[in-house]
Amino acid sequence: MLDLTIDEQVATVRINRPEKRNAMTAEMWRALPGLLDGLAADPEVRVVVLTGAGGTFCAGADITDLGRLGGDELTVASEEALAAFPKPTIAMIEGYCVGGGCQLAAACDLRFAADDARFGITPAKLGIVYPASTTRRLVSLIGPSAAKYLLFSADLIGAAQALRIGFLDEMLPAPALHDRVHEFCHTVTVRSQLSVRAAKDLVDRSAAGRPTDEPVARWRQEAAAAGDVQEGVRAFIERRPPRFGWTGPQLTQH
Repeated sequence: MLDLTIDEQVATVRINRPEKRNAMTAEMWRALPGLLDGLAADPEVRVVVLTGAGGTFCAGADITDLGRLGGDELTVASEEALAAFPKPTIAMIEGYCVGGGCQLAAACDLRFAADDARFGITPAKLGIVYPASTTRRLVSLIGPSAAKYLLFSADLIGAAQALRIGFLDEMLPAPALHDRVHEFCHTVTVRSQLSVRAAKDLVDRSAAGRPTDEPVARWRQEAAAAGDVQEGVRAFIERRPPRFGWTGPQLTQH
């Protein structure tokens, strides 16, 4: 099952099936996009953390449930919903992050992991062809050579190697992981949410090779109406924390 908690503007989605190393069933894959839709619409949620219960992130799709997974459709739909989520997403990784677990982690904006975590992309062990969109995302994240290494070998790698090839953004001693993710999430929640959301939109467009000039103009129009710039400047001059007021797009974003 997928558990949800919301605390201090941070939503934590926890994959909770520890007896199976959090392998995702068809029902769990199917539930994730709807859960994300609700969090996207909630103005109190500013950051989403995806993690796993019981000291493991996710061992991928439950292969005993393959008949109900419908090929790649459910896993890719969940991955794409996570990648398209408009607010910052962070994968907090402990233990195993394998197969579909790597798909989910790669679809997040950032990945923080314990130094004893293990990673693997394993379709070559099962005779599966990795989905096109998933392969593109992996190559964009770590480059073609590292992607081939993981896909050709299907071997597990350690967190240090995952950090070195660019899959991870930060690697922490296991006892420090939760506190560090909490600290980073708090930092994001007190920044201008307009700046954060615009940055995510524009970085994702740039990474996909999509035009950014028109979206920049729309975001700047949004910024002019929101007053966050004025508040940020006043707070700087007055040497106080800013109180940004923007909570969501007032203009249509495409």
